[in-house]
Amino acid sequence: MSDNAPVRNPFDPTFEQLPETLPIFPLSGVLLLPGGRLPLNVFEPRYLAMVFDALAGHRMIGMVQPQQPGGFAGDGLPTDNGAPKVHKVGCAGRIVSFNETEDGRLLLALAGICRFEIVRELEPAHGGYRRVSSVFSPYRADLDHADELVELDRERLMAALAAFFRSRNLSTDWDAVKQAADANLVTSLSMVLPFGPAEKQALLEAADSSARAKLLLAFLEMNAFGEPSDTPPRRTN
Repeated sequence: MSDNAPVRNPFDPTFEQLPETLPIFPLSGVLLLPGGRLPLNVFEPRYLAMVFDALAGHRMIGMVQPQQPGGFAGDGLPTDNGAPKVHKVGCAGRIVSFNETEDGRLLLALAGICRFEIVRELEPAHGGYRRVSSVFSPYRADLDHADELVELDRERLMAALAAFFRSRNLSTDWDAVKQAADANLVTSLSMVLPFGPAEKQALLEAADSSARAKLLLAFLEMNAFGEPSDTPPRRTN
């Protein structure tokens, strides 16, 4: 084994430890991927209850996107027969840090662990947040994301990224971008770039990191000279 081989985080769950019942946090235009880190600013009572319950148990939260963006705090448009519909595929994240604020908010960091499919939605938890029965088996390979080799046309990606940033008058730390490993770069860019909800969901559902890299490059090249994606302002509840 080389000295540079990735070391598994001892706090991350094994496949057998992934929970069948998962609280979900619907949030339009927000993407969590295995191996990524997502900051969240939580203040709505039902989501505060969700976080405290998660901290008392498996510390896992399922990030999902609404099928119809909009609604209260970006959690989707409600339907005639109930809560806003959400996409069937999400990503479970583990709470790796949290801070309380004096005005009653929680600032979280979620580490992306594994994607999941929603089998069915359960009755809401006592705290009012939504819960689902989840299955992780289609995405078991996500737990080995640190070992995954990514096919990436890095030169083409950097050219598309530069054109994308120029078209939107954005700036970034190019030294950090150039030094990032391929897998980390694909994950980070997929999560932070201002693509629309449909593009974010497509990146989430890509078969693997190589497929995600190709999709990311296509979205960058399509958007570099077009109109900005219709992404609502990020709010976390």
